Amino acid sequence: MSGSSRIERDGGAPPSRMWIDSYSMSHRKGSSSGCQLRVVKECDTTCDAQRDTTARVYRFDVTKPFRFAVQGRDFDDRETVVAVARQAEALGYDEMFSYDHIGSVDPFLPLMVAAEATITLRVGPLVLNNEFHHPALIARTAATVDRLTGGRLVLGLGTGYAQSEHDAIGMLLREPRSRVTRFEESVVVIRSLLDTGAAEFEGEHHRLALDDLGVRPIQGHVPMLIGGHGKRVAGIAGRHADIFQFTGLTQGDDGRPAPGGLAIEAVRERSRMLADAAGDRLVDIESSALVQVTHVGEGAADQLQSTSRRWSMSVELLNDTPFVLIGSVEQVVDKIERLRDDVGISHYVVRDPEGFAPVVAALKGR
Repeated sequence: MSGSSRIERDGGAPPSRMWIDSYSMSHRKGSSSGCQLRVVKECDTTCDAQRDTTARVYRFDVTKPFRFAVQGRDFDDRETVVAVARQAEALGYDEMFSYDHIGSVDPFLPLMVAAEATITLRVGPLVLNNEFHHPALIARTAATVDRLTGGRLVLGLGTGYAQSEHDAIGMLLREPRSRVTRFEESVVVIRSLLDTGAAEFEGEHHRLALDDLGVRPIQGHVPMLIGGHGKRVAGIAGRHADIFQFTGLTQGDDGRPAPGGLAIEAVRERSRMLADAAGDRLVDIESSALVQVTHVGEGAADQLQSTSRRWSMSVELLNDTPFVLIGSVEQVVDKIERLRDDVGISHYVVRDPEGFAPVVAALKGR
């Protein structure tokens, strides 16, 4: 890897342009799970890869084991939370996530119930709306939850987007540039407070001089998931995230999320941006997808056509995107494996744990 000054995901360049050296390494610091790191040297199409020594770009393609998670709903009922959490753990899912919206339950409290009802299931918000929160208070809550769940928190963070929710409580939703700038500042502050218990920071939006947060997480490094579609958010994830979640969602004219980034070309572009910003730390970042539609088994063809009509998108686009997983078990497994090779996604969050369970059984850990 010496001499590499830039790393990017392979966006599907023709094999004739590449020369590959493969070796194994740990997929996460301190983990025994393995992955393959392929160091790819890209040449001009006219160069002879066997003799060229001045290739323009190095690319790392990191293959991580498949992992799966559930985003639950109806978190205002204790028995439902317990049942969903235990089902998810029994079916082989690694994590259960909540959500953060005005007009719904607190994003953290149901996670405590889920963790108490299970043994190994990790929990987290997917994702916190950063505009609702101060980073020091997020860090305090996150550290507390991590302690009380025995070190099982995954902290999901996003910029926030819901204008109607901000209007309802009279809270400013900053314009996108300021919102994203404040988001990165928050990420930096939260990371420092969770890792060291202290933060001294002065930025455009946050100013802190906190010597002692007062509570420390059990995990030495609480995993941070950053979710979003924006180009700057992909860059922030490259610099700071442990997990980057592709959502495929853009912001519609009314401020609501719209499926404007589902095309595989958009995912490839974000994947390259992530890698470019990550540099050498790309090997430590897990790529994730928040799946919008799943249907495995009987009736899949009808569901695919229905989704195509409802979203006014071609079947071809839906068959390529990671955000729609519809088909037989074999078809969905094949698609997920192809997507890992193409854009590196190895972590999937779904909302139908029972219906998707055959895919989890076929792929988990591979």
